[in-house]
Parts: sequence; structure tokens; C-alpha cells
Amino acid sequence: MNSSQNTLSILVAGGGIGGLAAALALVRQGFAVTVLEQAPEIGAGIQIGPNGFHAFDALGVGDKARGRAVYTDFMVMHDAIDEYQVGKIPTDEKFRERFGNPYAVIHRADVHLSLLEAARDTGQVQFHTSTRVVRIEQDNSSVTVWDQNGKAFKGCALIGADGVKSVVRDQFVGDPARVTGHVVYRAVVDKKDFPEDLQWNAAAIWVGPNCHLVHYPLRGGEQYNVVVTFHSREQEEWGVKDGSKEEVQSYFQGICPKARQLIDLPKTWKRWATADREPIGQWTYGRVTMLGDAAHPTTQYMAQGACMAMEDAVTLGEALRTHQNDWTQALDMYQRARVARTARIVLSSREMGRIYHAKGVERLVRNDLWRGRSPERFYDAMAWLYGWNVGNCLDAAQHH
Repeated sequence: MNSSQNTLSILVAGGGIGGLAAALALVRQGFAVTVLEQAPEIGAGIQIGPNGFHAFDALGVGDKARGRAVYTDFMVMHDAIDEYQVGKIPTDEKFRERFGNPYAVIHRADVHLSLLEAARDTGQVQFHTSTRVVRIEQDNSSVTVWDQNGKAFKGCALIGADGVKSVVRDQFVGDPARVTGHVVYRAVVDKKDFPEDLQWNAAAIWVGPNCHLVHYPLRGGEQYNVVVTFHSREQEEWGVKDGSKEEVQSYFQGICPKARQLIDLPKTWKRWATADREPIGQWTYGRVTMLGDAAHPTTQYMAQGACMAMEDAVTLGEALRTHQNDWTQALDMYQRARVARTARIVLSSREMGRIYHAKGVERLVRNDLWRGRSPERFYDAMAWLYGWNVGNCLDAAQHH
């Protein structure tokens, strides 16, 4: 690349987990980065698989993130009607040996903070908050974006990490969101208010007809994250608002008392109407590409949204490294490396939602699925997901 282009920074639309991870990956490739953030919506807990920790390591924040995480002993699924244990997967030493990193739960704000601190420490990342990208133009050597106040930012490429309601995606793809009709309620409960018989050091899920409930410890076990999902009776619009105790309690008829406690706990709830989009094969348009939820918004059933965004960022950096920072070749390689894997997450997540919410005979099939399965067989089934790392992140791009 000639020197005049290197004086332009890379623009990143979105300062969430994906945007910050992208900024870090780009700085590691020798670029200066400008992050344009409209103002973050911070959720509560997120789950991070070994693949997510491999991404943290590749971005130089592995120790930081591991220090802020809570390590679970197992993942467990129970039937919410009769308490039957559908499956239990140890996430112990054997799991770590197999995948080279732990499974953990961590506060979303702590992931964000770990990435933000690292990005600030580089001295190569400029932040503009309250800045919403509204229009994008590009030529052969640069991209210019305008914010809501008409201010222009020019860079040598643009990474659209602007989330599920991506403006970048709207401009280049313009596809509709697929509203699921599933509503997610989230809350954080202090340990002292959380039922003792559910204070497990685990990522736990209770699966029921047209609904499910999730709980796991946060911040050293001082709090518990509670997430419940149900199929709404209303016509849902995609978005977030405050939830009502009455609404959430009206949906969980027939659930065993042990799981039902979870619904009665929180004083306040945040309510999400969820959506995803159909997977697409093209994320890159000239010097513009997409990353994270902008590229492949998914429902939450695989608990992989943040991990996928960080994987995207690491892969983008590796593609640039492989092609000596030639953007045209690197963006093409990045897309080829990521499209099928992230589409698999979107589609698997829909399938998982169906398995979680099974009723009637389908519920009986679900409860039989993993009967007697050994930890090793569970690990084999997860190898495609958790076996990702910086060493193999470009493999899929070679197969086209």
C-alpha cells in the first residue's frame, strides 16, 4: 500500500463488542482507527465459550477477560414441566484440555470494558460518541461517512459493526429483519434474593412449551443473571422496552415451582422482542464490510453473538496480515472465511429455539435426545463451534 493511504485511519461504525474487537485487530495490523458510536445499549450477562477466549487471546486481552469471568462447573438443561434433566455437560479441566480455554459467564459490560481499555491503551484508536452514521460514499481509495449532524469522516475502509439495526447493512443490503415473535425478559438478581436451591455454578436452562428460562452467576457469584423467553400473543415489533411483571407471569402456566421462582424474583425487567435475518453471502461492498450482528444477526439460543463478533474481528485482522494489508483481497478472504460459519450459527440457533420450546410428542423426543450421552460425545458434537482459534480461522476461505 502506498503511504498516502496509510495516513487515513480505518472507520469502524459501532463501539460495541464487535466494533472494539475490530479496532484492536486493526491496530495490531498497524492501522489507526476511528470508532463512531451512537451510544451503547449494554445488556447484562453473556456466555463466552472457548472460541471466545481464543479470540480474546488473539486480541491481547485474554488475561483481562479471564480475570473478570465466572467459571461454571457445568451446563445443564432441565425440562421445566417435570424437572427431568435432559442433559448435563461438565465444563471442568477435561473440557478446558479439550478446547484449550474455559467456558465462562461474564458481564457484558466487563467484556466491553476489557476491549475498551485495551483499545485506549494502544493510543491508535479515536472515539467519537453520540455519532450515528447516516450516509456512506466511497471511491477506489477511500470511504466517507456522514453522521446525523452532517459531519464527514474519511477513512481508507469502513467496518460496519453497528449491530442488529445496522445502517451500513441497510444502505448496502436493505433486507428486512425477521421478527421471531419470541420475547426475552432479562434481569439481574442479587445473591441474597436468589433461591438457594438454584444457586448453581452453572449455565442452567429450563426448557418448556413455547418458553424457556436461563440462569447463571455473575460477578463472582454476587449476582445472578435471569433470562426468560416466551412466544408472544401480540404482534411484536423489534426492539427493547421495560417489561411488566404481569405480562411475564401470564406466560409460564404449567411450569414446575422450582423453575417458576425465577419469574417471581425480579423487581424490574428489560423486555426484548427478538429478530434475526436470513443469512447472506455478501458482506463486502468495495471498501466496506460488515461484522458481528450487522453481518449475521442471530437469536440468542446458541449464546454465541459476542463470540462470533470477536471471531469476525480476529479473522479480519488475520486476512489483512495474510494479504499485507491489501484491503480488496483481505475483505474478500474475510468474507469467505466467515459466511458459512456464522450462517450455521443463525440456522442452528433457530433450530435450538425449536428444541427448547418443544411441546407434546416433540418434547418427549427432545428429552430422549441426549440420554446417556458421555461428556466426550458432547464435546465431539461441540468441536465445530468451540474448536475455532486464530490458527484455523482462515481455513474455510481456502476451500472455495
